[in-house]
Parts: sequence; C-alpha cells; structure tokens
Amino acid sequence: MRVAELMTAPPVTVPPTASVRDAARRMAAAEVGCVLVADREALRGVLTDRDLAVRWLAADADPDPTVRVADVMSSPAVTVGAEEDLSAAYRAFRRTGVRRLPVVDGTRPVGVLAIDDLFLDVLQHLADLLGPVSWSALREGPAGPGRTGSTPPTAP
Repeated sequence: MRVAELMTAPPVTVPPTASVRDAARRMAAAEVGCVLVADREALRGVLTDRDLAVRWLAADADPDPTVRVADVMSSPAVTVGAEEDLSAAYRAFRRTGVRRLPVVDGTRPVGVLAIDDLFLDVLQHLADLLGPVSWSALREGPAGPGRTGSTPPTAP
C-alpha cells in the first residue's frame, strides 16, 4: 500500500513568516495537531502542538504573540514520499520517534501521515482476519470441531 492511500490531504499549511499564535489558531480551527510550514510550494518545516508547548509557551511565562513560525518549527522535517510504500513510513516512525510525517511530492507538501493512521490500518487488517475466525467458531459451537454434545470434556 502506498503512503498516499492513508495520508490526510490536503495538509494545513502556514508560511514561515506567520505568527505562532496565528498558526495555533489554524491548528485549532482545523482540529489538527500540526501544520506544515511551506514557502512557495516547498516544505520548510513542521510546527506541532508539542513545539508550541515546549518551544513557545514553556520558554516564556507571557509568550510573545509576534514570534514567527520559523523561530519555533521543527526543521528540517522528517518526510515520506506520497508514492512510497508504507514500509518507508514505518521505518521513519521507528527511526525518529515522531508522531506525524509530512508527505511530499518532491518538495511540495501534499499531506500528513500520523502514526495513528498506521494504527488504524493495522487494526483494520486484524479485524479483517478476526471476522472469518469468529464466524467459524460460532458455526462450530462450544463443542468445537469433531466433538459431540454441548458440554466440555472432563479430565479423567
């Protein structure tokens, strides 16, 4: 499966010159945990909810509303290509410990892949496997295959 099949698109983006406060408001309005920082169709970095808390809020008791995204964002961003296999995303998540990967087409941001997207995909695959197994167990009943009667066997 390709990354493009699981990513969220289009991504929420802001320019590097945007204020951190404006970026936080965009995140809240879009109900996302990060915004991609792009300048002229090229990814420059990523601003996450953690960046806001650790690099902006924790740095000052009264955070300066004029601080720019470029001063707080994580850069360079760890990315994955839209046409890459999901195994590349798994490797990037394992190698870096990030929770979200900007998805790019060249240098242009086209989406975001969150670790939660991979969890949902894995759970869907498990559900696809468990469905037939569950139906098989229900058809066989409590006695199981090759057994007779409805009571479990007793030990000698």
